Amino acid sequence: MPELPEVSALVEFLRPRVVGDFIAHVDIAELALLRTADPPLDAVIGLEITGVTRVGKALILEFEGLFLVCRFARAGWLVWHDAVPTGPVRMGKGPLGMRVGLASGAGFDLTEAGTKKNASVSLVRDLSEVEAIANAGPDALDLTTDEFAEVLAGSRSRIKTVLEDQSLISGIGNAFSDEILHTAKVLPFATAEKVEAAVVHDAMVAVLTSAREALVGLPPAKVKAAKKKLLRVHGRAGETCPVCGTTIAEVSFADKSLQYCPGCQTGGKRLSDRRMDRLLK
Repeated sequence: MPELPEVSALVEFLRPRVVGDFIAHVDIAELALLRTADPPLDAVIGLEITGVTRVGKALILEFEGLFLVCRFARAGWLVWHDAVPTGPVRMGKGPLGMRVGLASGAGFDLTEAGTKKNASVSLVRDLSEVEAIANAGPDALDLTTDEFAEVLAGSRSRIKTVLEDQSLISGIGNAFSDEILHTAKVLPFATAEKVEAAVVHDAMVAVLTSAREALVGLPPAKVKAAKKKLLRVHGRAGETCPVCGTTIAEVSFADKSLQYCPGCQTGGKRLSDRRMDRLLK
């Protein structure tokens, strides 16, 4: 799932290429992608793009009086074209969800791999019309240590759950929450109110800032691969921790998994993984 560093890189890539350009055409290839009907999507045709920004993990294209909000979900991303393909856009064919052509001849696709279509596009007059934007918490890189401590105070939720809750902190998903907790040497299942807020905050800022700096300047086609190279524990179960040399472990859930280092985070203890425990019985 694209998170704060990747979407920041996308914003920086798009701004000099699309701001000041005009929408020539927009075509939907996946009906489930479009979540609004008023105004209609073709209302942007002929409009000038006046800005590109993000809120949390959402990419936002700004027009005079309108906002196009793109949320990528787990498997969505943007494909840039210096010259947008001229062939017809066919409904329900492959990962293509929407194609946007610009007056300059360039353009981009919004794509989503897999069969589950959870990415979304909303065209609204006010950003508050998009529930996820209206309810978004402060950006992860805007929180001070004291503000972060207030978020954790009194919370009996797991620290990993709090980091990923977009209504509390915007921009962090499964991958970078694993990386933040590994850097902080904190157990993923630790109760949020009991962890050292300053330690986790410092790790959060360090991990996200470093990742953003590494990804900004890359074209969209190279961002995902570059992100994977940055990750030290997430997606690396069975590999060796680069900090302590312990084998990285995993806990699997119904729709995702987390990775952690027993040596750095749990005092050598492996957390129970119910799915694997059943297989080993």
